[in-house]
Amino acid sequence: CRVFRQPAGHALLVGVGGSGRQSLTRLAAGIGDFLLFGIEITKNYDRNAWFEDLKTVFKKAGCENRRTVFLFTDSQIVMETMLEDLNNVLNTGSVPNLFPADEVMQILDAVNSRAKAAGRNQTPTDTFEFFIDECKKNLHMVICMSPIGSGLRDRLRSFPSLVNCCTIDWFFAWPEDGLIAVARQSLTNMGLEADVTEKVIDQCMQFQVQAQTLTKRYFAEAKKHNYVTPTSYLELITTFKSLLNVKKEQVGGAKQRYEIGLAKILSCAENVAIMEEELTALGPVLVVKTKEVEDLIVVLDKESADAALVKEKVEKEAAAAKIEADSTNEMKTQCEAELAEALPALDAALSALKSLTKGDITEMKSMKTPPVGVKLVMEGVCILFEVKPIKVPAPDGKGKIDDYWDPSKKLLGNPNFIHTLFDFDKDNIPPSAIEKIKKYVAMPEFQPAAVQKQSSAATGICKWVRAMEVYDRVAKVVEPKRLSLAKAEADLTVMMGELKEKQDALQAVLDKIAKLEADFKAANDEKVSLANQVDMCQKKLVRAGKLISGLGGERARWTENVATLGEELINTTGDVLVSSALVAYLGVFSSEYRTDYVSEAITEVKLKGIPGSAVVSLEKVLGNPVQIRDWNLAGLPRDSLSTDNAIIMSKSRRWPLLIDPQGQANKWIRNMESANQMGVYKLSQSDFVRNIETCVQYGRPVLLENVGETIDSILEPLLTKSIYKSGGSMVVNIGDNAVEYHESFKLYLTTKLPSPHYAPEVSTKVVLINFTITQLGLTDQLLGITVEVERNDLEQERVRLVVQNAGFKKQLAEIEDKILKMLSEAGGDILEDEDLINT
Repeated sequence: CRVFRQPAGHALLVGVGGSGRQSLTRLAAGIGDFLLFGIEITKNYDRNAWFEDLKTVFKKAGCENRRTVFLFTDSQIVMETMLEDLNNVLNTGSVPNLFPADEVMQILDAVNSRAKAAGRNQTPTDTFEFFIDECKKNLHMVICMSPIGSGLRDRLRSFPSLVNCCTIDWFFAWPEDGLIAVARQSLTNMGLEADVTEKVIDQCMQFQVQAQTLTKRYFAEAKKHNYVTPTSYLELITTFKSLLNVKKEQVGGAKQRYEIGLAKILSCAENVAIMEEELTALGPVLVVKTKEVEDLIVVLDKESADAALVKEKVEKEAAAAKIEADSTNEMKTQCEAELAEALPALDAALSALKSLTKGDITEMKSMKTPPVGVKLVMEGVCILFEVKPIKVPAPDGKGKIDDYWDPSKKLLGNPNFIHTLFDFDKDNIPPSAIEKIKKYVAMPEFQPAAVQKQSSAATGICKWVRAMEVYDRVAKVVEPKRLSLAKAEADLTVMMGELKEKQDALQAVLDKIAKLEADFKAANDEKVSLANQVDMCQKKLVRAGKLISGLGGERARWTENVATLGEELINTTGDVLVSSALVAYLGVFSSEYRTDYVSEAITEVKLKGIPGSAVVSLEKVLGNPVQIRDWNLAGLPRDSLSTDNAIIMSKSRRWPLLIDPQGQANKWIRNMESANQMGVYKLSQSDFVRNIETCVQYGRPVLLENVGETIDSILEPLLTKSIYKSGGSMVVNIGDNAVEYHESFKLYLTTKLPSPHYAPEVSTKVVLINFTITQLGLTDQLLGITVEVERNDLEQERVRLVVQNAGFKKQLAEIEDKILKMLSEAGGDILEDEDLINT
């Protein structure tokens, strides 16, 4: 940050790869809100691409007036002329002839307003110099170089601005207090006890120092190079964090499953005597209950037969009652329909009567010579009330005729005349009166419409007279039917009463049968339950015998495993810590150096009081026996060094670079990944980038053979696993292309160089693993070749037996895991789980 605050402040960071040069630069740029710019090397990166990158960074700093940090590392030096250009930038702030004329004009337009404000736009040259000054002010170069070899010395002599114009910062190995601080930051909240955590933190620092000492010894004795960087230390911490909890859960889970399995076996043995007593007690109870059920069946059969007869008789009577009820209902419906003809007319007449007033009656009574319609209406009323007419002379003078008007006036003079009409006994009209009324009803002058024209008051009385005739006519037809209906309903009521009594009697019988059936079901269910208990008890005894005989031999071994796993669980912290150091630091070393380092590490762990085993084997702590057998079948040598190498390769977060002068690792990887369509390529192939892109996209493994001491920078995003999310999928940049990254992708690198010297920049991006053949491995291979030549049949039989034995061991392990899993997941009585017992 101090360098960036200075105008034209530049930095030369000298240190081995993985020492934190780039990380520190990114942190400082982020703190100061600087734009961080870096170039991406592709396969076809040339001087033109370099110039385009320089133009971009100059435009950011000069035209856009953005404070910019240009991060450049010596691994990105494709051409030495790039350093000459950087030397010019450091010295003069520009690169000669970088911008053609057309781009210069664009730059002048972009900075013209700021140049004018500063009084620097008198001439184009003046304005361009303002652009260069802005670049000097805003652009800060950070050049990272490694002190390894003579490259730094030669470049400093050739390009003095690297020294004269840069603040030089040397990155040495992290001090012990720095190592402790980093470890404390990462390991504090891991769930370990406070005192154990402090001891582990201190031991991590000791591992780093011990690895640096071993590296010096390795170079002094074997003349082979190795570098222990802060990246190696971070790998140690990360590996320990990721493996510790996994290992604890694995060991604790296995111990718990063995304990549950043992508890189930012991419980099963204890329950055998109890089940035998239970079986003896259940036998007599089952006999008694069976006899009760048989007696109930006899009673139930007799009662059911009697009830069937009663039910049949009642059903016949119910059918007859239904027929009678249907007939009665039909008669009732017919009567109601015929009455419906008269009732509306009667209701209309009564409604018309209600509308009459005393004034209407007085009006009719006061008529001296009433109209014909009025006279006819009142004559009808008189006939219905059986009021006799008086004799008066005929209009033609010949004799006398009946006249009803004077009697009518007497009726109309009655104050309760209207009520008399309402209370008229319409059900007992004399037949003689009806016969006379019929003649009036047939007259046109007696129609309500005709009477309406003569007197509205008489109209209502006319309707009443006509309604009485209709009602009488209908009532005479309906009355007999009503009498018959009444008799039929009375008979039906008696019949339904008798039927109800019989149905109640039947229901009592059915209720009794239902109770018997319920008693029978309860007794039978109890009998079945007892039988099932007896059967289950017998089956449990058989299953218990199977379980005890089948797993009795495992009891001793499981007990021993519980004790072993308990001790292993206690020692997990120290064992995983030592194993993590082996994974982080020792892949490149040969067997004797690894043994010395591990022995010293175990001693220090014990001295610090960290729980751990007296002997730590990577195969025992992190290995999977089934997986190791599969590796051996694929061609991995059976010596401990090769097994440790394979485990380091599988547990490391970085892709492996295998030092494999004899080609045994190459052969093993080919066999192991043959089923996954692995691609095998060389960096010298012209199309290797395209092939790798295809494998990355489709998740196929890649084996890069014959890697030299340098690795093409185009692979750097893959080696560093610079994967990011874009458009909903994970992608990685390979050259100029962003390739979708498949999670199943794997990358293996091998070299045939026996003593390669990989720069720290390479060794921090991969995990170096020394697969140089050991004496034991060579003996095993020579023996195999000899037997194959001399006795090919024996070699084939050996291979067959090895494969078969591995299959049997794998199957046994799977069966044991399945048994323990089922025992641990079984709830309640395991003897009820037939699948578990059979397994």
